[in-house]
Amino acid sequence: MILDLMMQNQLKRKEFLKLALLANLGLIAKPLEGFSGHFSTYSPAPSNDNVTFFKKGDAEYELLRKGFNKRIEKFPQIIALCKNTAGVAEAVKYAAQNNLPVAVKSGGHCMEGFSCNDGGMVINLSLLNKIGWIDSNNIKAGPGCTLSNIYDEVLPKKKILPGGSCAGVGIGGLTLGGGYGLLGRKFGLTCDSLYEVTMVDGQGNIQNSVNDKDLLWACKGGGNGNFGVITEMKFRLSKAPASLTSYRFKSYKVDTKKVKAVLQKWFEVTPGLPTGCFSAFVLNRSTIYILLTNADKHNAEVQKVIDALSAVSEKTTKTKPQPITTALKVFYGRREPLYFKNASAGLYKQFADIETCIDKVIDTVIATPGMIYQVNTLGGNIQNAAFEKESCFPHRAYTYFSELQTYWEQPKQEVRSLEKFQEVQMMFINNGIKTQYRNYPDIKFTNWQEMYYGANYTRLQQLKNKYDPANLIRHDQSIKA
Repeated sequence: MILDLMMQNQLKRKEFLKLALLANLGLIAKPLEGFSGHFSTYSPAPSNDNVTFFKKGDAEYELLRKGFNKRIEKFPQIIALCKNTAGVAEAVKYAAQNNLPVAVKSGGHCMEGFSCNDGGMVINLSLLNKIGWIDSNNIKAGPGCTLSNIYDEVLPKKKILPGGSCAGVGIGGLTLGGGYGLLGRKFGLTCDSLYEVTMVDGQGNIQNSVNDKDLLWACKGGGNGNFGVITEMKFRLSKAPASLTSYRFKSYKVDTKKVKAVLQKWFEVTPGLPTGCFSAFVLNRSTIYILLTNADKHNAEVQKVIDALSAVSEKTTKTKPQPITTALKVFYGRREPLYFKNASAGLYKQFADIETCIDKVIDTVIATPGMIYQVNTLGGNIQNAAFEKESCFPHRAYTYFSELQTYWEQPKQEVRSLEKFQEVQMMFINNGIKTQYRNYPDIKFTNWQEMYYGANYTRLQQLKNKYDPANLIRHDQSIKA
Protein backbone atom coordinates (compact mmCIF):
# COMPACT_ATOMS: atom_id res chain seq x y z
CA MET A 1 0.00 0.00 0.00
CA ILE A 2 1.17 3.44 -0.63
CA LEU A 3 -0.52 6.79 -1.07
CA ASP A 4 -0.12 7.85 -4.69
CA LEU A 5 -1.70 10.76 -6.49
CA MET A 6 -2.76 9.06 -9.66
CA MET A 7 -3.76 10.69 -12.88
CA GLN A 8 -7.20 10.95 -14.32
CA ASN A 9 -7.62 8.89 -17.49
CA GLN A 10 -5.08 11.26 -19.08
CA LEU A 11 -2.84 13.98 -17.63
CA LYS A 12 -4.89 16.77 -19.17
CA ARG A 13 -3.68 20.25 -18.23
CA LYS A 14 -1.08 18.52 -16.05
CA GLU A 15 -3.53 18.16 -13.19
CA PHE A 16 -3.82 15.20 -10.87
CA LEU A 17 -7.48 14.86 -10.00
CA LYS A 18 -7.66 11.50 -8.36
CA LEU A 19 -6.13 10.22 -5.12
CA ALA A 20 -5.58 6.51 -4.65
CA LEU A 21 -3.60 4.32 -2.29
CA LEU A 22 -1.42 1.97 -4.32
CA ALA A 23 1.18 -0.57 -3.53
CA ASN A 24 4.04 -2.04 -5.41
CA LEU A 25 3.96 -0.10 -8.70
CA GLY A 26 7.30 0.34 -11.47
CA LEU A 27 14.25 3.58 -15.72
CA ILE A 28 14.21 0.63 -17.94
CA ALA A 29 16.51 -2.03 -16.50
CA LYS A 30 19.44 -3.15 -18.58
CA PRO A 31 19.10 -6.55 -20.26
CA LEU A 32 20.25 -9.54 -18.28
CA GLU A 33 23.79 -10.68 -18.89
CA GLY A 34 24.23 -12.76 -21.96
CA PHE A 35 21.20 -11.43 -23.85
CA SER A 36 22.19 -10.16 -27.30
CA GLY A 37 18.75 -8.90 -28.30
CA HIS A 38 18.16 -11.88 -30.61
CA PHE A 39 15.92 -14.83 -29.87
CA SER A 40 17.06 -18.40 -30.17
CA THR A 41 14.80 -20.98 -31.77
CA TYR A 42 13.67 -22.60 -28.53
CA SER A 43 11.15 -25.35 -28.68
CA PRO A 44 9.38 -25.12 -25.34
CA ALA A 45 8.59 -28.32 -23.53
CA PRO A 46 5.09 -29.59 -24.29
CA SER A 47 2.38 -27.89 -22.27
CA ASN A 48 0.42 -30.08 -19.87
CA ASP A 49 -2.00 -29.92 -16.95
CA ASN A 50 0.67 -28.24 -14.80
CA VAL A 51 2.18 -25.55 -17.04
CA THR A 52 1.68 -23.89 -20.42
CA PHE A 53 4.68 -22.44 -22.27
CA PHE A 54 4.45 -19.40 -24.54
CA LYS A 55 7.05 -17.91 -26.86
CA LYS A 56 7.22 -14.69 -28.87
CA GLY A 57 4.62 -14.82 -31.61
CA ASP A 58 2.02 -16.63 -29.54
CA ALA A 59 -1.18 -14.65 -29.07
CA GLU A 60 -0.96 -14.73 -25.27
CA TYR A 61 2.72 -13.71 -25.11
CA GLU A 62 2.15 -9.94 -25.35
CA LEU A 63 -0.50 -9.91 -22.66
CA LEU A 64 1.50 -12.08 -20.27
CA ARG A 65 4.79 -10.20 -20.56
CA LYS A 66 3.37 -6.75 -19.74
CA GLY A 67 3.28 -5.25 -16.25
CA PHE A 68 1.72 -2.22 -14.60
CA ASN A 69 4.47 0.19 -15.72
CA LYS A 70 4.13 1.15 -19.39
CA ARG A 71 7.68 2.52 -19.62
CA ILE A 72 9.22 -0.91 -19.03
CA GLU A 73 9.48 -3.11 -22.10
CA LYS A 74 11.14 -6.51 -21.71
CA PHE A 75 10.99 -9.58 -23.90
CA PRO A 76 11.63 -13.01 -22.38
CA GLN A 77 12.35 -16.03 -24.54
CA ILE A 78 9.65 -18.05 -22.82
CA ILE A 79 6.77 -17.37 -20.45
CA ALA A 80 5.70 -20.29 -18.31
CA LEU A 81 2.10 -19.92 -17.14
CA CYS A 82 2.05 -22.28 -14.18
CA LYS A 83 -1.07 -23.87 -12.75
CA ASN A 84 0.38 -25.46 -9.59
CA THR A 85 3.59 -26.15 -7.69
CA ALA A 86 4.44 -29.10 -9.93
CA GLY A 87 4.19 -26.83 -12.96
CA VAL A 88 6.60 -24.35 -11.39
CA ALA A 89 9.06 -27.17 -10.73
CA GLU A 90 8.83 -28.29 -14.36
CA ALA A 91 9.40 -24.73 -15.59
CA VAL A 92 12.44 -24.19 -13.37
CA LYS A 93 14.01 -27.45 -14.52
CA TYR A 94 13.40 -26.53 -18.16
CA ALA A 95 15.01 -23.12 -17.57
CA ALA A 96 18.02 -24.75 -15.91
CA GLN A 97 18.46 -27.22 -18.79
CA ASN A 98 18.35 -24.38 -21.33
CA ASN A 99 20.39 -21.85 -19.35
CA LEU A 100 17.51 -19.38 -19.17
CA PRO A 101 17.61 -16.89 -16.28
CA VAL A 102 14.30 -16.85 -14.43
CA ALA A 103 12.17 -13.88 -13.34
CA VAL A 104 9.09 -14.42 -11.20
CA LYS A 105 5.80 -12.58 -11.73
CA SER A 106 2.83 -12.65 -9.41
CA GLY A 107 1.04 -9.31 -9.84
CA GLY A 108 3.49 -7.54 -12.17
CA HIS A 109 3.65 -4.33 -10.13
CA CYS A 110 7.41 -4.24 -9.50
CA MET A 111 8.43 -0.62 -10.00
CA GLU A 112 11.59 -1.53 -11.90
CA GLY A 113 10.16 -4.45 -13.83
CA PHE A 114 12.10 -7.16 -11.98
CA SER A 115 9.17 -9.51 -12.59
CA CYS A 116 10.13 -9.72 -16.27
CA ASN A 117 13.42 -10.08 -18.14
CA ASP A 118 15.05 -9.95 -21.55
CA GLY A 119 15.98 -13.24 -23.15
CA GLY A 120 15.14 -15.51 -20.24
CA MET A 121 12.09 -17.20 -18.78
CA VAL A 122 9.30 -15.53 -16.85
CA ILE A 123 7.40 -17.78 -14.47
CA ASN A 124 3.89 -16.33 -14.35
CA LEU A 125 1.98 -17.17 -11.17
CA SER A 126 -1.30 -15.41 -11.94
CA LEU A 127 -3.18 -18.75 -11.97
CA LEU A 128 -1.92 -19.60 -8.49
CA ASN A 129 -4.68 -17.42 -7.10
CA LYS A 130 -6.70 -19.71 -4.88
CA ILE A 131 -7.52 -18.98 -1.24
CA GLY A 132 -8.28 -21.77 1.21
CA TRP A 133 -9.39 -21.64 4.84
CA ILE A 134 -7.25 -23.73 7.19
CA ASP A 135 -9.47 -22.75 10.10
CA SER A 136 -11.36 -19.62 11.18
CA ASN A 137 -8.13 -17.67 11.79
CA ASN A 138 -5.75 -18.97 9.12
CA ILE A 139 -5.70 -19.10 5.33
CA LYS A 140 -3.45 -20.43 2.60
CA ALA A 141 -3.09 -18.36 -0.57
CA GLY A 142 -1.28 -18.57 -3.86
CA PRO A 143 1.11 -15.71 -4.67
CA GLY A 144 -1.10 -14.69 -7.61
CA CYS A 145 -3.96 -13.72 -5.31
CA THR A 146 -4.56 -9.99 -5.53
CA LEU A 147 -5.29 -7.87 -2.51
CA SER A 148 -8.88 -7.42 -3.64
CA ASN A 149 -9.20 -11.24 -3.88
CA ILE A 150 -8.04 -11.59 -0.31
CA TYR A 151 -10.11 -8.75 1.11
CA ASP A 152 -13.23 -10.04 -0.63
CA GLU A 153 -12.65 -13.42 0.97
CA VAL A 154 -11.70 -12.53 4.55
CA LEU A 155 -13.50 -9.26 5.32
CA PRO A 156 -17.02 -10.78 5.19
CA LYS A 157 -15.82 -13.08 7.98
CA LYS A 158 -14.63 -10.05 9.96
CA LYS A 159 -10.98 -10.94 9.46
CA ILE A 160 -8.13 -8.93 7.94
CA LEU A 161 -4.68 -9.51 6.51
CA PRO A 162 -2.81 -6.20 6.87
CA GLY A 163 -1.73 -5.38 3.34
CA GLY A 164 -1.65 -2.53 0.91
CA SER A 165 -4.57 -0.94 -0.83
CA CYS A 166 -3.91 -1.29 -4.57
CA ALA A 167 -6.49 -3.85 -5.62
CA GLY A 168 -4.41 -5.50 -8.34
CA VAL A 169 -1.20 -6.12 -6.41
CA GLY A 170 -0.24 -9.76 -5.94
CA ILE A 171 0.16 -10.96 -2.37
CA GLY A 172 3.40 -12.77 -3.26
CA GLY A 173 5.61 -9.79 -4.08
CA LEU A 174 4.00 -7.58 -1.45
CA THR A 175 4.64 -10.03 1.40
CA LEU A 176 8.13 -11.14 0.39
CA GLY A 177 9.40 -7.56 0.51
CA GLY A 178 7.68 -6.68 3.80
CA GLY A 179 4.32 -5.17 2.91
CA TYR A 180 2.63 -2.32 4.71
CA GLY A 181 -0.49 -0.24 4.45
CA LEU A 182 -3.23 1.59 6.33
CA LEU A 183 -3.36 -1.05 9.06
CA GLY A 184 0.36 -1.78 9.40
CA ARG A 185 0.78 0.27 12.57
CA LYS A 186 -2.05 -1.67 14.15
CA PHE A 187 -1.19 -5.23 13.05
CA GLY A 188 2.37 -5.13 11.69
CA LEU A 189 3.70 -5.67 8.18
CA THR A 190 2.03 -8.16 5.85
CA CYS A 191 4.99 -10.52 6.29
CA ASP A 192 4.44 -10.53 10.06
CA SER A 193 1.27 -12.55 9.46
CA LEU A 194 3.11 -15.12 7.31
CA TYR A 195 3.96 -18.41 9.04
CA GLU A 196 4.71 -20.93 6.29
CA VAL A 197 5.78 -21.00 2.64
CA THR A 198 6.13 -23.63 -0.06
CA MET A 199 8.89 -22.86 -2.55
CA VAL A 200 10.43 -24.35 -5.67
CA ASP A 201 14.16 -23.66 -5.41
CA GLY A 202 16.60 -22.82 -8.22
CA GLN A 203 17.19 -26.52 -8.87
CA GLY A 204 13.51 -27.38 -9.27
CA ASN A 205 13.16 -28.99 -5.83
CA ILE A 206 10.05 -28.35 -3.72
CA GLN A 207 10.90 -26.93 -0.30
CA ASN A 208 8.82 -26.01 2.75
CA SER A 209 9.75 -23.55 5.49
CA VAL A 210 8.56 -26.01 8.15
CA ASN A 211 11.90 -27.70 7.52
CA ASP A 212 13.97 -24.52 7.49
CA LYS A 213 13.19 -21.61 9.78
CA ASP A 214 15.80 -19.50 8.01
CA LEU A 215 13.81 -19.77 4.80
CA LEU A 216 10.72 -18.34 6.47
CA TRP A 217 12.83 -15.60 8.04
CA ALA A 218 14.22 -14.67 4.62
CA CYS A 219 10.75 -14.60 3.04
CA LYS A 220 9.71 -11.94 5.52
CA GLY A 221 11.33 -8.98 3.79
CA GLY A 222 14.07 -10.56 1.66
CA GLY A 223 12.44 -13.07 -0.65
CA ASN A 224 11.59 -11.16 -3.84
CA GLY A 225 12.87 -13.28 -6.73
CA ASN A 226 16.00 -14.34 -4.89
CA PHE A 227 16.10 -18.01 -3.84
CA GLY A 228 13.19 -19.68 -5.53
CA VAL A 229 9.56 -19.39 -6.56
CA ILE A 230 7.03 -19.21 -3.74
CA THR A 231 3.92 -21.18 -4.69
CA GLU A 232 1.88 -21.15 -1.46
CA MET A 233 1.74 -18.94 1.63
CA LYS A 234 0.00 -19.46 4.94
CA PHE A 235 -1.17 -16.47 6.97
CA ARG A 236 -2.61 -15.82 10.41
CA LEU A 237 -5.51 -13.38 10.19
CA SER A 238 -6.42 -10.62 12.63
CA LYS A 239 -9.81 -9.41 13.74
CA ALA A 240 -10.87 -6.73 11.28
CA PRO A 241 -11.69 -3.25 12.58
CA ALA A 242 -15.38 -2.51 12.35
CA SER A 243 -14.87 0.80 10.56
CA LEU A 244 -12.39 3.32 9.19
CA THR A 245 -12.61 7.11 9.44
CA SER A 246 -10.62 9.37 7.11
CA TYR A 247 -9.54 12.99 7.49
CA ARG A 248 -8.07 15.08 4.67
CA PHE A 249 -6.14 18.33 5.02
CA LYS A 250 -5.36 20.45 1.96
CA SER A 251 -3.44 23.62 1.11
CA TYR A 252 -3.20 25.14 -2.37
CA LYS A 253 -0.69 27.21 -4.37
CA VAL A 254 1.94 26.79 -1.70
CA ASP A 255 5.55 27.92 -1.85
CA THR A 256 8.61 26.21 -0.43
CA LYS A 257 8.43 28.03 2.90
CA LYS A 258 4.81 26.96 3.43
CA VAL A 259 5.48 23.35 2.47
CA LYS A 260 8.44 23.09 4.80
CA ALA A 261 6.47 24.54 7.72
CA VAL A 262 3.54 22.14 7.23
CA LEU A 263 5.83 19.15 6.76
CA GLN A 264 7.73 20.02 9.92
CA LYS A 265 4.46 20.31 11.85
CA TRP A 266 3.33 16.94 10.46
CA PHE A 267 6.55 15.32 11.67
CA GLU A 268 6.07 17.01 15.03
CA VAL A 269 2.52 15.78 15.72
CA THR A 270 2.30 12.35 14.08
CA PRO A 271 4.33 10.54 16.78
CA GLY A 272 1.29 11.15 18.99
CA LEU A 273 -1.01 9.05 16.80
CA PRO A 274 -2.41 5.83 18.29
CA THR A 275 -1.44 2.59 16.52
CA GLY A 276 -4.84 2.40 14.82
CA CYS A 277 -3.99 5.50 12.81
CA PHE A 278 -2.04 6.00 9.59
CA SER A 279 -1.02 9.30 8.02
CA ALA A 280 0.62 10.42 4.78
CA PHE A 281 1.98 13.81 3.73
CA VAL A 282 1.80 14.39 -0.03
CA LEU A 283 3.26 17.27 -2.01
CA ASN A 284 1.82 17.31 -5.53
CA ARG A 285 3.58 20.29 -7.12
CA SER A 286 2.01 23.29 -5.37
CA THR A 287 -0.71 21.39 -3.49
CA ILE A 288 -0.30 19.82 -0.05
CA TYR A 289 -2.52 16.87 0.76
CA ILE A 290 -2.44 15.11 4.13
CA LEU A 291 -4.39 11.93 4.81
CA LEU A 292 -5.14 10.61 8.29
CA THR A 293 -7.09 7.39 8.84
CA ASN A 294 -8.31 5.91 12.11
CA ALA A 295 -9.38 2.28 12.49
CA ASP A 296 -10.15 2.64 16.20
CA LYS A 297 -12.44 4.82 18.27
CA HIS A 298 -11.93 8.55 18.21
CA ASN A 299 -10.07 9.88 21.24
CA ALA A 300 -8.25 12.95 22.58
CA GLU A 301 -4.91 11.90 21.08
CA VAL A 302 -6.37 11.75 17.58
CA GLN A 303 -8.22 15.02 18.02
CA LYS A 304 -5.02 16.75 19.11
CA VAL A 305 -3.33 15.79 15.83
CA ILE A 306 -6.41 16.79 13.81
CA ASP A 307 -6.47 20.22 15.45
CA ALA A 308 -2.76 20.76 14.81
CA LEU A 309 -3.00 19.81 11.14
CA SER A 310 -6.17 21.83 10.62
CA ALA A 311 -4.40 24.89 12.03
CA VAL A 312 -1.77 24.77 9.25
CA SER A 313 -4.10 23.71 6.42
CA GLU A 314 -6.58 25.64 4.31
CA LYS A 315 -9.24 22.96 4.19
CA THR A 316 -10.13 20.03 6.45
CA THR A 317 -12.69 17.35 5.58
CA LYS A 318 -13.81 14.24 7.42
CA THR A 319 -15.67 11.15 6.27
CA LYS A 320 -18.16 9.41 8.48
CA PRO A 321 -16.91 6.11 9.91
CA GLN A 322 -17.37 3.58 7.10
CA PRO A 323 -17.47 -0.21 7.32
CA ILE A 324 -13.96 -1.48 6.66
CA THR A 325 -15.14 -3.41 3.58
CA THR A 326 -16.35 -0.15 2.01
CA ALA A 327 -13.57 2.10 3.29
CA LEU A 328 -10.71 0.09 1.80
CA LYS A 329 -12.25 0.17 -1.68
CA VAL A 330 -11.94 3.95 -1.72
CA PHE A 331 -8.18 3.44 -1.94
CA TYR A 332 -8.11 0.61 -4.50
CA GLY A 333 -6.64 2.84 -7.21
CA ARG A 334 -6.32 2.35 -10.95
CA ARG A 335 -5.68 -1.00 -12.60
CA GLU A 336 -4.76 0.16 -16.09
CA PRO A 337 -1.00 0.62 -16.83
CA LEU A 338 0.67 4.03 -16.59
CA TYR A 339 3.92 5.74 -17.56
CA PHE A 340 5.69 6.44 -14.28
CA LYS A 341 8.64 5.98 -11.98
CA ASN A 342 8.07 5.48 -8.27
CA ALA A 343 10.77 4.56 -5.79
CA SER A 344 11.73 4.65 -2.16
CA ALA A 345 13.26 8.02 -1.22
CA GLY A 346 14.46 6.99 2.22
CA LEU A 347 13.31 5.91 5.65
CA TYR A 348 13.49 8.52 8.40
CA LYS A 349 13.22 8.78 12.17
CA GLN A 350 12.57 12.53 12.35
CA PHE A 351 12.40 15.76 10.36
CA ALA A 352 16.04 16.51 11.24
CA ASP A 353 17.08 13.63 8.96
CA ILE A 354 16.10 15.66 5.88
CA GLU A 355 16.16 19.22 7.17
CA THR A 356 19.35 20.27 5.39
CA CYS A 357 18.18 19.20 1.91
CA ILE A 358 14.39 19.49 2.04
CA ASP A 359 14.24 23.06 0.65
CA LYS A 360 15.91 21.98 -2.61
CA VAL A 361 13.69 18.91 -2.79
CA ILE A 362 10.54 21.00 -2.37
CA ASP A 363 11.76 23.57 -4.94
CA THR A 364 12.25 20.79 -7.51
CA VAL A 365 8.92 19.07 -6.84
CA ILE A 366 6.99 22.34 -7.14
CA ALA A 367 8.78 23.17 -10.42
CA THR A 368 8.46 19.73 -12.04
CA PRO A 369 5.21 18.66 -13.74
CA GLY A 370 4.09 15.19 -12.71
CA MET A 371 6.33 14.91 -9.64
CA ILE A 372 5.08 13.95 -6.17
CA TYR A 373 6.93 13.67 -2.87
CA GLN A 374 5.28 11.68 -0.13
CA VAL A 375 6.06 10.61 3.44
CA ASN A 376 4.11 7.89 5.29
CA THR A 377 3.97 6.86 8.93
CA LEU A 378 5.50 3.61 10.11
CA GLY A 379 6.00 2.75 13.78
CA GLY A 380 3.33 1.15 15.97
CA ASN A 381 3.34 -2.63 15.78
CA ILE A 382 5.71 -2.55 12.82
CA GLN A 383 8.26 -2.07 15.61
CA ASN A 384 7.04 -5.11 17.56
CA ALA A 385 10.18 -6.84 18.95
CA ALA A 386 8.83 -10.34 18.29
CA PHE A 387 8.08 -9.51 14.67
CA GLU A 388 11.56 -8.05 14.25
CA LYS A 389 13.24 -11.18 15.61
CA GLU A 390 11.37 -13.46 13.22
CA SER A 391 11.80 -11.48 10.00
CA CYS A 392 14.48 -10.27 7.63
CA PHE A 393 12.90 -6.81 7.30
CA PRO A 394 15.71 -4.60 8.69
CA HIS A 395 14.19 -1.12 9.03
CA ARG A 396 11.78 -1.34 11.95
CA ALA A 397 13.57 1.36 13.95
CA TYR A 398 12.46 3.92 11.37
CA THR A 399 9.13 5.65 11.89
CA TYR A 400 8.66 7.20 8.44
CA PHE A 401 8.96 5.97 4.87
CA SER A 402 9.17 8.36 1.93
CA GLU A 403 8.66 7.82 -1.76
CA LEU A 404 9.25 9.88 -4.87
CA GLN A 405 6.90 9.59 -7.84
CA THR A 406 6.78 11.04 -11.31
CA TYR A 407 4.15 10.48 -14.02
CA TRP A 408 3.94 11.45 -17.67
CA GLU A 409 1.56 10.96 -20.54
CA GLN A 410 3.77 10.63 -23.64
CA PRO A 411 6.98 8.57 -24.07
CA LYS A 412 8.86 11.69 -25.24
CA GLN A 413 8.44 13.15 -21.72
CA GLU A 414 10.29 10.25 -20.12
CA VAL A 415 13.90 11.45 -20.34
CA ARG A 416 13.19 14.81 -18.70
CA SER A 417 11.01 13.23 -16.02
CA LEU A 418 13.67 10.68 -15.09
CA GLU A 419 16.42 13.33 -15.01
CA LYS A 420 14.52 15.42 -12.48
CA PHE A 421 13.65 12.29 -10.51
CA GLN A 422 17.33 11.35 -10.21
CA GLU A 423 18.25 14.90 -9.16
CA VAL A 424 15.94 14.63 -6.16
CA GLN A 425 17.13 11.13 -5.27
CA MET A 426 20.72 12.38 -5.19
CA MET A 427 19.72 15.27 -2.93
CA PHE A 428 18.59 12.72 -0.35
CA ILE A 429 21.51 10.34 -0.82
CA ASN A 430 24.07 13.15 -0.60
CA ASN A 431 22.34 14.22 2.61
CA GLY A 432 23.03 10.81 4.16
CA ILE A 433 19.68 9.10 3.47
CA LYS A 434 20.75 5.58 2.55
CA THR A 435 18.10 3.28 4.01
CA GLN A 436 15.51 2.17 1.46
CA TYR A 437 12.43 -0.07 1.23
CA ARG A 438 12.96 -3.09 -1.04
CA ASN A 439 9.39 -3.12 -2.35
CA TYR A 440 10.02 0.30 -3.86
CA PRO A 441 13.32 -0.34 -5.67
CA ASP A 442 15.33 2.10 -7.75
CA ILE A 443 17.63 0.72 -10.45
CA LYS A 444 19.94 3.72 -9.82
CA PHE A 445 20.74 2.73 -6.24
CA THR A 446 24.40 1.67 -6.22
CA ASN A 447 24.70 0.28 -2.69
CA TRP A 448 21.30 -1.41 -2.80
CA GLN A 449 22.47 -4.45 -0.83
CA GLU A 450 22.92 -2.39 2.33
CA MET A 451 20.12 0.06 1.52
CA TYR A 452 17.48 -2.70 1.27
CA TYR A 453 18.78 -5.34 3.67
CA GLY A 454 21.17 -3.66 6.12
CA ALA A 455 23.21 -6.14 8.14
CA ASN A 456 21.06 -9.07 6.90
CA TYR A 457 22.54 -9.29 3.41
CA THR A 458 25.26 -11.83 4.29
CA ARG A 459 22.73 -14.15 5.88
CA LEU A 460 20.54 -13.86 2.79
CA GLN A 461 23.52 -14.81 0.63
CA GLN A 462 23.83 -18.04 2.61
CA LEU A 463 20.24 -18.90 1.70
CA LYS A 464 21.01 -18.06 -1.92
CA ASN A 465 23.96 -20.46 -1.87
CA LYS A 466 21.77 -23.18 -0.42
CA TYR A 467 18.71 -22.93 -2.64
CA ASP A 468 19.96 -21.38 -5.89
CA PRO A 469 23.75 -21.89 -6.14
CA ALA A 470 23.71 -21.52 -9.95
CA ASN A 471 21.96 -18.12 -9.67
CA LEU A 472 19.20 -19.20 -12.02
CA ILE A 473 16.53 -17.03 -10.41
CA ARG A 474 17.76 -13.48 -10.70
CA HIS A 475 17.18 -9.86 -11.66
CA ASP A 476 19.27 -6.68 -11.60
CA GLN A 477 19.08 -6.31 -7.81
CA SER A 478 18.68 -9.91 -6.66
CA ILE A 479 20.75 -11.48 -3.88
CA LYS A 480 24.15 -12.53 -5.18
CA ALA A 481 25.59 -15.90 -4.18
